[in-house]
Amino acid sequence: MLFKNLLSATALAAATQAVKFTVESSGGNATSPYQYGIMFEDINNSGDGGVYAELVQNRAFQGDRLFHKNLWFWHPIGGTDLHLANLSDPLSSALPTSMQVTGGLEDTIGFWNEGFWGFPVVSSWQYNGSFYIHGDFEGDINVALVSNTTGETYAEATVEASSSSSEWTQYRYLFTASEDAPDSNNTLRFTMPASAVSGPLNFNLLSLFPPTYNDRPNGLRIDLMEAMAGLNPSFFRFPGGNNLEGNEPPFWWDWKESLGSLENRPGFPGTWDYENTNGLGLLEYLLWAQDLGMELILDVWAGLWLNGTHVPEDELGPYVQDALDEIEFVMGSTDTRWGAYRAELGYPEPFPVRFVEVGNEDSLNNGTASYGRYRFASFYNAIHEKYPDMTIISSYYDVGPVTPPFDASGDFHEYAAPVQMSSQFGYFDNYTNDHPLFLGEYAVVTYDLPGFNMPSWEEGALRAMYPFWYGSCAEAIYLLSAERNADKIIGAAYAPIFMNMNRWQWIPDMIAYDANPAHLVLSTSYRMVELLSSVRITENLPTTGGRFGPAYWVAGRSDETGSHIVKAVVYNATANVPFDVTFNGINAGATGTLTYLTAPMNASSTVGDDVVQRQTTSITSDNEGRFSFQMPPYSVGIVEIDAESAGCGSPAQRQGWKGWKDWVPGHRYDAH
Repeated sequence: MLFKNLLSATALAAATQAVKFTVESSGGNATSPYQYGIMFEDINNSGDGGVYAELVQNRAFQGDRLFHKNLWFWHPIGGTDLHLANLSDPLSSALPTSMQVTGGLEDTIGFWNEGFWGFPVVSSWQYNGSFYIHGDFEGDINVALVSNTTGETYAEATVEASSSSSEWTQYRYLFTASEDAPDSNNTLRFTMPASAVSGPLNFNLLSLFPPTYNDRPNGLRIDLMEAMAGLNPSFFRFPGGNNLEGNEPPFWWDWKESLGSLENRPGFPGTWDYENTNGLGLLEYLLWAQDLGMELILDVWAGLWLNGTHVPEDELGPYVQDALDEIEFVMGSTDTRWGAYRAELGYPEPFPVRFVEVGNEDSLNNGTASYGRYRFASFYNAIHEKYPDMTIISSYYDVGPVTPPFDASGDFHEYAAPVQMSSQFGYFDNYTNDHPLFLGEYAVVTYDLPGFNMPSWEEGALRAMYPFWYGSCAEAIYLLSAERNADKIIGAAYAPIFMNMNRWQWIPDMIAYDANPAHLVLSTSYRMVELLSSVRITENLPTTGGRFGPAYWVAGRSDETGSHIVKAVVYNATANVPFDVTFNGINAGATGTLTYLTAPMNASSTVGDDVVQRQTTSITSDNEGRFSFQMPPYSVGIVEIDAESAGCGSPAQRQGWKGWKDWVPGHRYDAH
C-alpha cells in the first residue's frame, strides 16, 4: 500500500467556534529546505511560444514523420511564391529544409510571420534579429514590426545583403520600437526589391528575440521568469512530464540534440501536438535554474514511450549510459568527456545535481512491469554506483515488486477535485519515512460535482479553465499536510505551471499568458503558493489543543530568521473563524503580523482581473501571551512573530535538513 493507516477525512465544520491551540517550544523536527518548487514540461506552448523568448514561430521549418515540415505561420507578400526546399548544401544536417522565395510580377517581394499569435511591441525594448540566406542577392532587405490592424510600422531595420548561391550567409540586425503597440496583433515582415534577386532565395533560421532575463543570449522571457521568481522556488524538476518520453520510437527528448548552436539542433516531435525547436535545451534549463537559485531535479529518460513501447532489457544498456553521460555533462569536471564538452560550450563550472528522477509516470502506458522488473533497477544501479550520494527518485511511488526499490525516493502525482484534496490534511501523517516522498505534480483541476469525489478522466470531462479560489484553498490544505510532514516529504510543485492562452492542451494552469506581457494572469493558485512559499518553516513544532476543520494549520519556526510561524487555511466555514494562538516561550506584549488572502469562493483571476485580495495587520499578544485574530471563510494566512519580538534573539543552532540520507528516523531536534 502507498500509505499506512491513512487518517479518515476530517469532517468539515461550519461553526465559528474559536480555534485555540498552543505551539510547543520543543518536540519538533527539521524540515526539507525544498518545500516549494517548479516542475516544467513543454506543454501548452510553454517552451516555444512561452518561457523561451524566441518570437518567430516555425523559424527553421523543423519537422519529422509525426509533425510534417510546413510553412505554417509564414505568408507571402504580393506575388511572392513560398515553398519548402531541401538543397544539396543545406544550412546544416540538423536543419536541412529552408523556405524558398521566388518573385512574382511586383517590384517588391517578401513574406511575413505571424509570431506566436502576434508580436509584442514595447518601446523600451531592443530587439535582436538574425536570419540565414542562400542565393544570389545584392541589395537591401527591410525587416519591420508592423501592425496587422492599421499597417503602422513600429520598428524597422535595413540589412545590406550580399549573398550567393554557393554558400549560406547569416545577417543580424537590431531595432527598437518607436512606441508601444496597443496590442500584440503585429507581424514581422521581410521585403526586398525584386530587381536585386537573381534566381531563387532560400531563408532559414529566421529569429527575433526581445530582451531576455539577465540578458542571456537565446534566453528566457522576462515577465514569466519574474513571475516564477515571485514564487521563491527551491527546486526545478525538468524536463518533466510526458514530453520527456516521446510518443513512439525512436523519438524521445534527447538532451544531446538540444546542445550547441541553434543550427545544430534538429528539434523534437513533442508529445503535446506540436514540434519543439529544442532552442530551449539542456543548458538553457540549467541556466534557468541558476538564475532563480533552484536546486536541480533532473529527469532522465527511462526507456518508455507513451504508446506503451519499452526498451527490452538486453537493449537498455546504451540508454543507461546516455543518462550517465547527461549527468556527467551537467556536473562533471572538465577532465571528463562530457564535462569538457560543457566547458567547450562556455560553461566550465559544473552545475551541482543532488536529485535525479528516472522516467516520468512509468506506472502508465503499460510501463509498470518493465519498470519494476528491470528498467528502474538498471538506471538506479548505474547512477548509484557512480554517484553514491545522489538521491534517486522513482517516477511513481508503487513500482510493483519493490515499493520503491532500494533506498530510492518516490514521485507522487495528484490531480484532484476540491472535496478530495481538502480532505487530505492528514494524508501524509502516517507515511513511512523510509522513502521520502516528492510531490512532483499536483493541482485541483475541476469543480466539485454532485456524485463525484474526484475528477472524471473520461474524454470531454469538465475541467476548470483557470484555477479558482476554493480549489486553491483545497490545494493549500494539501500543501500544509506536506509541510507538517516536511521531514519526510522533499517538496511539492503545481503542474502544469504555464499556459499559452492561444493554444493549450491541459487546463487549468498556474500562469497564463499570450504574446502581450500586459495579459499575464497570475492565478488564484499562484497567489496561494506565493504566500506559503514566502515564509519557510525550518523546524516544525507540535501544537496542542484545537480541532482541525474548518481551520487547518501547521506551526514552527525558522532557523534562518528566528521567527515563530503559523500557516493556516480556513476552508468550509460560513463566518469568520476566531483564533487564539499561544507560542510557548513568547510572553505578553509581543508583536507580529497576520497576512491572509481572500477571494470570492468560485472566482478565477483572468486578464486584467486579479481576484485575490491580500490583507496584512499587526497582532499583539495579550497578558497571557495569546495572539487573537480572525480569518474569513476560504482564506489562506500566515502569522509571523519575528525573533526580536519573540525573545529568541538569534536563530537556533540545530542541524537542519540536509537531505534524507542524513536524517535519522525517530530523532527529534531539541529547542534552543
